[in-house]
Amino acid sequence: MAPYVQLVIGPAGCGKSTYCNSIQQHCQSIGRSVHVINLDPAAEEIAYQLSADVRELISVSNVMEEMKLGPNGALLFCMEYLEYCIDDWLSEVLQGYDDDECVLFDCPGQIELYSNHSAFRNIVESLHAWGWRLVAVYMLDSQFITDGFKFIAGCLQCQSAMMSLELPHVNVLSKVDGFVDKSVLDLFLKPEHMFLAHNLQDPVCGRFSNLTRAVSGLLDDYSMVFFHTLDISDEQSLADLLYTVDNTVQFGESTDVRTSRDVES
Repeated sequence: MAPYVQLVIGPAGCGKSTYCNSIQQHCQSIGRSVHVINLDPAAEEIAYQLSADVRELISVSNVMEEMKLGPNGALLFCMEYLEYCIDDWLSEVLQGYDDDECVLFDCPGQIELYSNHSAFRNIVESLHAWGWRLVAVYMLDSQFITDGFKFIAGCLQCQSAMMSLELPHVNVLSKVDGFVDKSVLDLFLKPEHMFLAHNLQDPVCGRFSNLTRAVSGLLDDYSMVFFHTLDISDEQSLADLLYTVDNTVQFGESTDVRTSRDVES
């Protein structure tokens, strides 16, 4: 079995870096090897232990200064530059990993990179060619559920990334530690989008009701988007999510199940 990569993707501020840090700490506590590589050239402060950092190759701040670009344009330039240098920089970074190791890529928060831009898709194809197994972990802030229209838009983002990257995919509602009553999440874990659309009450957005129903019908027809939850304050939540992601790429099938799930004997 080859080593595998988790592509941790999703909108800005949804908890991608926090997930990487929490998974790294959890794995260290159970004696499992995991590495985190920052692929966000716009990252500022990083809490986790880095194995590699794309900012050593190129950074958004330098591109903005030298090429007089705005933040979004500079980020897209950085990712295209990474794509151009992938055989030199990323292939060297990924040398020497064992088959039982996992690498997390902490990715940028610009969602167009995972839907209508070619850079990440080409990076994925290169990783496949090098023999790596990949899974996309799409993080969506659980605060999206407080606005039904916003939640449907978030689900559409998830589905767009799933169809663009064509990878095994785990969608995650992050930051659920902020909910006292987590039962309110149940309706959104396996969402019936048309049901949500029919029950939305918002006079401001009422004029978009036909569009909302059309998008909801599309999501329900494909029936691809459902969610797992992540509570970083709960070790069992971290263990369960990691187990789900591992299973998605059949990682650790040759080992005892209890080891994969971090169940004490």
